[in-house]
Amino acid sequence: MHQCSVFGLLLLFVGCVCQYQPTWESIDSRPIPAWFDQAKFGIFIHWGVFSVPSYGSEWFWWYWQGQKYSSYVKFMEKNYPPGFTYADFAPHLTAELFDPNEWVDLFAASGAKYIVLTTKHHEGFTMWGSKYSWNWNAVAVGPKRDLVDEIASALRKRTDLHLGLYHSLFEWFNPLFRADADNQFKTNVFPTTKSLPELYELINKFKPELLWSDGDGDAPDSYWNSTGFLAWLYNESPVRDSVVTNDRWGYGSICNHGGYFTCTDRYNPGHLLKRKWENCLSIDQRSWGFRREAKLSDYLSTEQLIAALVETVSCGGNLLLNVGPTHDGRIVPIFEERLRQMGQWLQVNGEAIYNSSAWRVQNDTATPGVWYTWNKERNAVYAFFLSWPADGFIVALLGVSQLLSWASVSPTGLKVQLPTLIPGQMPGGWTLLLTGVQ
Repeated sequence: MHQCSVFGLLLLFVGCVCQYQPTWESIDSRPIPAWFDQAKFGIFIHWGVFSVPSYGSEWFWWYWQGQKYSSYVKFMEKNYPPGFTYADFAPHLTAELFDPNEWVDLFAASGAKYIVLTTKHHEGFTMWGSKYSWNWNAVAVGPKRDLVDEIASALRKRTDLHLGLYHSLFEWFNPLFRADADNQFKTNVFPTTKSLPELYELINKFKPELLWSDGDGDAPDSYWNSTGFLAWLYNESPVRDSVVTNDRWGYGSICNHGGYFTCTDRYNPGHLLKRKWENCLSIDQRSWGFRREAKLSDYLSTEQLIAALVETVSCGGNLLLNVGPTHDGRIVPIFEERLRQMGQWLQVNGEAIYNSSAWRVQNDTATPGVWYTWNKERNAVYAFFLSWPADGFIVALLGVSQLLSWASVSPTGLKVQLPTLIPGQMPGGWTLLLTGVQ
């Protein structure tokens, strides 16, 4: 389906080359576009109908009616009338306080280089006016606005952010998917009439540079025609040269096939992988969507987030940091604070993050909490240290103009005299610039 056309094959001499075939061997051979490896840091946005109850998790519908978890059932019995359905939440996704330009300005201030917006989660509600979700989308009900288009338009006014879109392949309670599942996926009515047409629509309308697939529903990639779609995406789509994809394209494909690897949520292996990877991490440790009942202790601190960024980048990965907006379109102050503090840290230490590569070693075995990156153009090694040493010894410190004195340590290593600095002036970690390292 949507493979390279015969007409296209007749035009090989003018550049219409169907380079990638609909096989994993061919799809996996495609290099990751350079912009993604250089970006290092992105923002994940989980926003949907689940933002209305904003309780427990973005999996609210499934936990309430699919699994009938007692806490969710009791929450509904206590706060909503009998007969209230999940669809009744949709009109309350009002987005009346949503300002896409404010969002984009905040994401840029965080130091992120790309965003990944949830266009459709497993609930099936599309945040754009999809013609394949005719009565269950943000234009037909709720805000009655094309939220994806508004964010994409605001983002394209800038040159420092790339657009990424998240899309769930399956939908928990869609009767077409349930029928295919009951048939052990020997029928494929749902992907051919719903999921795949949505993907083509997203790519052709919004032209994202990153496509974050999710939710295989335990169905194999052959059911989703994943390799056929990816061959079209890489050969013929309007973003064929720049687009990046992940590895969630069917049961068994995660951490094995596709573009870069995500492997599991909050994946942070602590060592270098042979393939590009991403650590998707939520500021709220218990949920990707906004939760009204969250406590302060549920949120990762700025220091923890910077440590995650440093460790991830040192091991060759990107950090995709998640926020969950409210039903009315706000990014609450604690999320804003974390993002702005990340940006402040990156203003000083960003040269050791962006456009860097993994060094020959990732972390220091002699001094815990020290991680390294390498800048090939400068032939410089950067050493991050996540805690300020008590003796004042940890060659230049980023953000400090003076050169630091140092001495060799036998058999190999350095002992660097740090300047007088209040550690709180730069929360989360500091970076040494080491030049001339062999």
